[in-house]
Amino acid sequence: MNIALIARSTLLTVRGGDTIQIQQTVRHLPASGISADIIPADQPIDYKKYDLLHFFNLTRPADILRHIHKTAVPFILSPNLVDYSEFDKYHRRGLSGMAFRCLPGNMIEYLKTLARAIRGNDRLPGLYYLWNGQDRSIKYILGKTALVLPNSRLEYESICSRFHVRPQYAIVPNGIDPRLFRFNSQTKKDPRLVLCVARIEGIKNHLGLIRALNNSAYRLLIIGSPAPNQQHYYNTCRKAAAGNIIFKDHLGQRELVTYYQRAKVHVLPSWFETCGLSSLEAGAMGCNLVITDKGYTREYFADDAFYCDPASQESIFGAIEKAARSACQERLREKILAQYTWQQAAAHTAAAYRQAMETL
Repeated sequence: MNIALIARSTLLTVRGGDTIQIQQTVRHLPASGISADIIPADQPIDYKKYDLLHFFNLTRPADILRHIHKTAVPFILSPNLVDYSEFDKYHRRGLSGMAFRCLPGNMIEYLKTLARAIRGNDRLPGLYYLWNGQDRSIKYILGKTALVLPNSRLEYESICSRFHVRPQYAIVPNGIDPRLFRFNSQTKKDPRLVLCVARIEGIKNHLGLIRALNNSAYRLLIIGSPAPNQQHYYNTCRKAAAGNIIFKDHLGQRELVTYYQRAKVHVLPSWFETCGLSSLEAGAMGCNLVITDKGYTREYFADDAFYCDPASQESIFGAIEKAARSACQERLREKILAQYTWQQAAAHTAAAYRQAMETL
């Protein structure tokens, strides 16, 4: 079986969790007898080479429409559904923040799509998207897809509630590479070292985290590069940071191992998280996790993480305090290694491909 995995055009230049998900899936699919290629959404595709198309990022429907209107090859979809609405409406700053507070979420995403095209960061959307808009385009795609592959049951229920559809689905959880993220119990954790591994952008709430830990007894190490359109936010974070806050540019996964090994706490106080790949990696490396209570995180971490309200600096600091003082969550580490690896994710994905082909 030959599969085309089609993702945003910036997948490799602006790396995120979806970059790792797609690359690791392609790496492990051959074990299930499946050949797969990664293709940027803005590139032409020789559709006849493939039995199935696998799209990513439902919040970019123009990328998907561009292809499904050109071919009858069946397709499935990994939604990677992030809800930006709360951040866009209540926490985004500047002129865009003022404008977004007056607009519904679907219109905000529509304008973002147009803005990317105008700035030259993406192709101009097709006529169907321009005429029908964000939500109607997404509903159309969900009505055509053979199968949806959410990362959690909560994500699937969010899709059903938001778009009033119930497509066929198969859950494919996110994962880690257990051969890389191997915890050494002999290395002592630093209870005052707090790690945050994430691309620097407003929805990740680095600014709230910095303000929560400024001039505290903790050292906060932020590892990540700013998103291309978030340089102002990055500069604001740097200016707001006290001497106990350290910034480090994006590191590859292999380079992250040392930092995960040393830190007692890893924190993602985002305005929304589907899971948080760095949280899974850190948890596998024995870190106690502080994570947002907004999104789908509880399905992964249940009672084995320390949850915070991203709107409250007191809540962020309090959760970090509890995590730093608590014993390492060995149960969480064992759960991640048992349930959330890329080998398992690829096996689930391969099974979903076969399920989709059988239903056609």
